This record gives sequence, structure tokens and C-alpha cells, in this order.
Amino acid sequence: MNKQQIGPFFATLQAVNPHPQTELEYTSVFELLCAVLMSAQATDVSVNKVTRVLFKVANTPEKLFALGVARLENHIKTIGLYKSKAKHLIETSKILIEQFNSEVPRTRIELESLPGVGRKTANVVLNCAFNEPTMAVDTHIFRVSNRVGLAKGKTPLEVELGLLKRIPPEYLLHAHHWLILHGRYVCKARTPLCQACGVSTFCDFAKKLKPSAPSPK
Repeated sequence: MNKQQIGPFFATLQAVNPHPQTELEYTSVFELLCAVLMSAQATDVSVNKVTRVLFKVANTPEKLFALGVARLENHIKTIGLYKSKAKHLIETSKILIEQFNSEVPRTRIELESLPGVGRKTANVVLNCAFNEPTMAVDTHIFRVSNRVGLAKGKTPLEVELGLLKRIPPEYLLHAHHWLILHGRYVCKARTPLCQACGVSTFCDFAKKLKPSAPSPK
């Protein structure tokens, strides 16, 4: 995808979904942090099923810490890696209480200092909660960016840096969500819906699928 096509690519996605949002359900920054931490190697649907119940019982660092690891494990046991996630959530709650006045910090360095919070999780929180133009590269964004030719890379960090460099500033705030939703529902891993794709005109992969024009006789 050449530089001139990137603006129209995102303008098309924006026209369909002007105000994209995460599909994780939350009502506070702390709830968002917990949901994103639990979403690693899990679907948003499975996380939402858990948090709809959990957040009625514990939706602050104090309440979550009071549950303890064992009871928290029981709440989130349907999610993959629930034992390590429960431990991280309890440890994170304790740190928030003791070091951050029970508030979720607003900087990447502070966020990544929390147990279980890596670069992707920090980027999601910074973007969704604090309106920072970050790019959280998950499997969907990694696949879509390489497939369409938007930003190619062998690692999530390479793709992230490529996207931040190539995406026009006016689209950067919401680009993370547009790419995730596009990868989740259209540009799927095994069966991309190229014929129903509104941005196939700009896509390197789709261009390869088009039959070449017949040679003149």
C-alpha cells in the first residue's frame, strides 16, 4: 500500500464506523485495565461474560484485593490462564492502592510496572481511557497490517512503529479500533471476506487475487 492510499483507506473505515470503540465492557479505567489484562489469549466475549458478574462484586482495587486470589480465580476460571491472571490482578490492585492512591496511572512506564501489564495492555488503556494516539498490536492488527501492506513487520513492535509512522495524524486516535474490528469481522485469518471488503481497492493481498486482464489477440 503506497502512502497516497493510506488516507483513503482509513477514510473508508471511518465512514462506516465514525466512532469505533473497544468491545470490552467497562465503566471505569480500573475496570478497563482489569478487562484488558484478562483478555490476553481470550476473546472479548468470554471476558465480558466474566466481568458482568465480577464487577458487580469487585470493581475497585480495594474490593478486588479483598477477594483474594482463590475467590478471584473462582470468578474468572472460564478464561484461559486464569490462575496467573488472578495473581496479577490481586498484585496490581495492591500496588494501585499503595502507590497510586487507587488510581490507574496515565503513563506507559507506570502502567508497564504493574504485574501482567505489557506494552499492548498499556497501549489499550492509554488509547481507550486517556485518548492517547497509541497502537496496541494484537493478532488482528498484526495480520491486517502485514496482509494489506499498511505496515509490515516480523514482530508486533515493528508493526506498531510502522503504523505510528505511516498513519495520518487525523486517523491515529481511532486507527487501533478500526484495524481490530476489520480483522475480526472482515479480514479474517483463514477466510478473509475480500469480496465484501470496502477497502479491498487499497489492499495488497486483494490485488493479488484479482484475475489479470486477458492478453490481446
